[in-house]
Amino acid sequence: MSSAMARLRRDPLAVIGVGVVVGLALVAILAPLVAPYDPIAQGDLTTTAYLPPSWEHWLGTDQFGRDILSRIIYGARISLSIGFLAVAIAVVLGSLLGAIAGYVGGLADSTIMRFTDMVMAFPRLVLLILIIALFEPSLTLIILVLGLTQWPGTARLVRGEVLSLREQEYVEAARALGFGRARIILRHLLPNVMAPVIVAATLGIGNTIVLEAGLSFLGFGIQPPTPSWGTLVADGRQNLIGAWWVATFPGLAIVLTVLAFNLVGDGLRDALDPRMRS
Repeated sequence: MSSAMARLRRDPLAVIGVGVVVGLALVAILAPLVAPYDPIAQGDLTTTAYLPPSWEHWLGTDQFGRDILSRIIYGARISLSIGFLAVAIAVVLGSLLGAIAGYVGGLADSTIMRFTDMVMAFPRLVLLILIIALFEPSLTLIILVLGLTQWPGTARLVRGEVLSLREQEYVEAARALGFGRARIILRHLLPNVMAPVIVAATLGIGNTIVLEAGLSFLGFGIQPPTPSWGTLVADGRQNLIGAWWVATFPGLAIVLTVLAFNLVGDGLRDALDPRMRS
């Protein structure tokens, strides 16, 4: 692990990505201290609506006179929370199902993989919109829906890794000592497949943030007045020419965040690749 971290530190793009991610996380955590204004406080519409970027409002204001910078800062809380928690659910569920399918094999493998194929075959965006449309959109529901529809990729990845590991000597030794399947999977197999899972999870966070932003843009995500980057972009689509800053700066925040997570994921992939150790 120390050699992998050393290789990661030698990758300048990965270091930049880590710095951006850490910075965004700190800004989200310290939002009440960092944001210059209340993100949902409306001003006098005749004097504060659609103000361009200035020293008073660095990124301008929206149609209700709300400070764009403050809403982006608080929106980081929502977007990052959804990204991290949804991917955590997907990783836990996908890792367990993939490990069971790969190690047990037989009927369990066929059943889990056919169910995985069915979930992957269904258009994910349509499924998300259908589920959220049936219930009142909330932060908890969005996290659960995104997490419970993102696990198939992790399951297939873990299954493939477990298939190559289950005949290794240390697994055979664990069987000879009488260890049960659950202990072998949890204590011996899953820790050895975490490297590619961590890389996939890092890349998945960026994808989840984009998907949540798309849902919010369509009106199926976080509901106003709670700020999220997708709703901020949606607020600006009605006046892209006259008030370009309303949609532009939240869009740049999404691009910067996704790019940072992708850089970290690429760096981890190279650092954890055993072929790079030479």
